[in-house]
Amino acid sequence: MRKFLRTVLLVLLAVIIVDFSLANRHFVTVSFDPFASGDSAFDLPPQRLFVVIIAALILGVLVGGSATWFRQGRWRRAARQHEADAREMRTQLADWRARAAMSQRQDQTSPAMVPQVGYRRDKQGATL
Repeated sequence: MRKFLRTVLLVLLAVIIVDFSLANRHFVTVSFDPFASGDSAFDLPPQRLFVVIIAALILGVLVGGSATWFRQGRWRRAARQHEADAREMRTQLADWRARAAMSQRQDQTSPAMVPQVGYRRDKQGATL
């Protein structure tokens, strides 16, 4: 179902882009010099309007995406640091649990843990 929906949306987007391209086929000259109205060194050769608009959209998406990516760099760095800290804490916790289990096993086998009243303990340490 998801694949079908994606295909329908892509076909719809393609139809919209083709329709937009056919409606804006006339040529335009893009000039980056606001003071010269004629031929200037900052003019691009005549292009179709839809090419200019789609190129501007693509350029805007790339610039906006890269600006967002650079701006969120400190958050990604902090997330990596927190993940490394959490991994280290998990390792320490596993070591502490292993030590506690080992010391508990040693305590169960030591004669000091056997009750003096005549009770005895089973393998799990429960009093019988």
